[in-house]
This record gives sequence, structure tokens and C-alpha cells, in this order.
Amino acid sequence: MRIAIDAMGGDFAPASTVEGALAAANQWKDVEIILVGDQAVLEPLIKECPSNLIIHHAGEVIEGDDEPVKAVRRKKDASMVVAGRMVREGAAEAMISAGNTGALMTTGLLVVGRMEGIERPGLAPMLPTMDDKGVLALDLGANMDAKPEHLVQYALMGSIYRQKVHGMPSPRVGLLNVGTEEMKGNELTKAAYPLLKELPIHFVGNVESRDVLSGACDVLVCDGFAGNILLKALEGTAGALFSVLKEEFSKNLKSKLAAAVMMPSLRRLKDKMDYKEHGGAPLLGLSGLVIKGHGSSDASAIKNAVRQARTALQSQLIESITKEITGRVVQ
Repeated sequence: MRIAIDAMGGDFAPASTVEGALAAANQWKDVEIILVGDQAVLEPLIKECPSNLIIHHAGEVIEGDDEPVKAVRRKKDASMVVAGRMVREGAAEAMISAGNTGALMTTGLLVVGRMEGIERPGLAPMLPTMDDKGVLALDLGANMDAKPEHLVQYALMGSIYRQKVHGMPSPRVGLLNVGTEEMKGNELTKAAYPLLKELPIHFVGNVESRDVLSGACDVLVCDGFAGNILLKALEGTAGALFSVLKEEFSKNLKSKLAAAVMMPSLRRLKDKMDYKEHGGAPLLGLSGLVIKGHGSSDASAIKNAVRQARTALQSQLIESITKEITGRVVQ
């Protein structure tokens, strides 16, 4: 299994990507990790190089504020584009990047290529839930607008992902909506609902956003606009909650003593809400495996993204989705 990592993408790159890649290479000897980036910058960061880690030189970098389409088309030697080209040409079976999300989506579409039968690939991160199982949500920002047929494809791909990568025999699929009744919602959700009912999946109906973290479903389907609002609201709420707790526990000696007692529980709560534990978000619907790491991914997040990619490759995720989608197109 060959996994290409965009070593120059992310807020803490390349140090974090190199550290994460080294940890992954040392743990999983059945994976060949290809660090894609400026060789002169990367080599000094590697003290002892494992035999299953190599550097593939790429002289350009796509920055966070670059316009995605222009950057991908003009920067042919950018680390992200080169990694995508390696997946397309079979030099790698998967790629990971914590860089510019728009540019990675463009790389996926223009360089790696869409899966036959898929109109819009979806960004599918794992959201934490109180039962620790998490919920795979898509699309959370790759496409701002969607048609009912796109939500059908998201539901199929998300269900297969949880089966193959997380070992769930019959994942529950829910449709993000403003109410649980069948006829609730806007024109998109009302049109998508009967189509989802006909799919060979375990569809549990509409799910309200307040029930997402309680584990109401295993796969949450939505358009990218609503999904991204949900994601940002959850991130903001978690950040505000921990800020308030920190402020309250720092007010006086009594609260500081209480904080010392509560610290192990608070750490467990913080870890439960930590995106880094899940690695990254796959871009489902592409002809190769592409995983988007959070922009502020540290070494732990990069290592977990490699674990995620390794599991997906072992379970033949892309082949399974292709078979299901192709079968529906033929029908």
C-alpha cells in the first residue's frame, strides 16, 4: 500500500506532516509512505529514515489563500497536485493533505478524477457522538448546492464507508432536516426522502441537528451548505464551552481546587470532541482515495489519517463504492 502525503500542506507543515509520517511508517511496515514536497526542506527534518518512507520532490506549494482552480492549473509542480497525479497514475493508492480545502477538491476533480456515475464528490468527516461511535456526515462543504440525486449518492457512499472502514454491518443513515416528520424540510429534502427510502440501506428518516451528537444515526446526509453550517456551529460551540469552563475554573482558589479534581474527566471530554482522533475526512466519489486533514493537523492527526487510509485500502473501499454506483447506473 503506497500512500502519498502532501508534506507542505497545513498550518504546521512540514514539521507536523514529517513527524506524523515517520510515526506511521514505524508502526505500519506494510505501508510505503511517500512524502511529497521540497526535498531540501524535508530531508533535514528526518533524522532516521525508515525503509518504507521516501521523499518525492515537488518544488511548489499551494498556499491557504490561493484561488483553488487557478492554483491547481498553474502550479503543476505543487506538492498537492503532484500527490494527486501519483494517485491518478497508480504510483500511489491514496493521498493525504491538510492543505487548502478548495484546492484539494479541485485536485480531486481535475487531477485524480471522479468515479464513474458520481456527479458530485462529498466531503465526509467524522463528527464525535456521545456513544463514541461517531457519525460520518456528508457533504460538509465540498458542494454548496445539491440535487436529490446527489444526496442519494452520498447516502450510498457513506453507508459503504462505514461498513468497510468501521465494520458496521448495517449503518443507520439519516437525512439532516428541521423535523423528523417525512414531509418536513425544504424542496431538496422533501424530494430526497422517498429516494432514500428506496435504497438498499438502513434509512432511519429525518434527523434534527440537536440529535446528531446523541448518536441518532451512523451516517448523516445533507447538502454542503447546511452541512458546513452544522460543522462550524459544532466547532464553535465546543470551543466556546471549553473557554467558559477554563474561565470559571480559574476564578478563585475554590474553583481551581474543583478544576484539579475534575481535570481527568474534562480531558476525557476534550479527547472525545477532538477531530484529530479521526484523522481526516475522505472525499468520497473520486476514482482514488483522497483524505483531507484538518488545516491545523498535528503529527497525531497525520498518523491517524494514514491509519484511516490504510484501513480503507485494506477493505477495498473505492472498489466497493465503484461496484455499487456502477450497478445502479447500469440498472
